[in-house]
Amino acid sequence: MEEAISVLSQGGCAVYPTSTQPALGCIPESSALDLLYSLKGRGRDQPVSLGVSSVEQAREIAYVPKGVEDLLDFFPKGSITVVLDSKSSLDSRLGGDRVALRVVSHEVAVSLIERVGPLTATSANLSGSAPYLDTSKAARSLSTSNISVPYVSGICGGGIPSTLISWQSSTGTPDATGMKVLREGLVKEREVFDWSKNRI
Repeated sequence: MEEAISVLSQGGCAVYPTSTQPALGCIPESSALDLLYSLKGRGRDQPVSLGVSSVEQAREIAYVPKGVEDLLDFFPKGSITVVLDSKSSLDSRLGGDRVALRVVSHEVAVSLIERVGPLTATSANLSGSAPYLDTSKAARSLSTSNISVPYVSGICGGGIPSTLISWQSSTGTPDATGMKVLREGLVKEREVFDWSKNRI
C-alpha cells in the first residue's frame, strides 16, 4: 500500500480493491484526472465518482443533508452512490457543482482513503473493456511503456454495482424532495422509495 500512497499523493494513479471490482484512484485534482482519463481512454464528458471513507469525509467535499446520512446508514455500506451539491466547483470530470460520492466498504479501500483522502472510484479498466477482479491484473492492463500503475493487492468479489441516486436539496421543502434513482444497482429503486415514504 505504501507505494500506492506515495504515487497517489504526488498526483499519480493507483488501483485499489473495492467490494465489487478494482477501482482506479487519483486525488481530485485536474492534473491527476488528466492522467486517469488518459490511462482509461475515457471521454472528458463522462464524469467519475469519488470514494470516501466516511460521511464525515464526504462533508469536506459536499453538502450532506441529514436525510442523506439516514439513507446511507439504512442501506448496506457501499451500496449507494449519491450525487450531492459540491461545496466548491470541482473539475467538470468530477461533476462540477454536483459530485457523486460513495462511502466505500472494502476495509483496504477505507484504510487507503483515510490516509490519502477522497479518491476517484471509477473501474480500473480501459473504457469499453471488461474489468478484471484481481487488482494486479487490472493495474497491468492500464500500464504503459512509460507508466507502471501501482496497485494495492486484492481480489474483488464482482457482482452488482452500487445504486446511483441524485439528491436535490431545496429550501423550504422536505429533506427527501428531489431524490431520483439514476441507476438501479445493489439496492432496488422500490427499496429506496419505500425507505423515503417511511421517513415521512
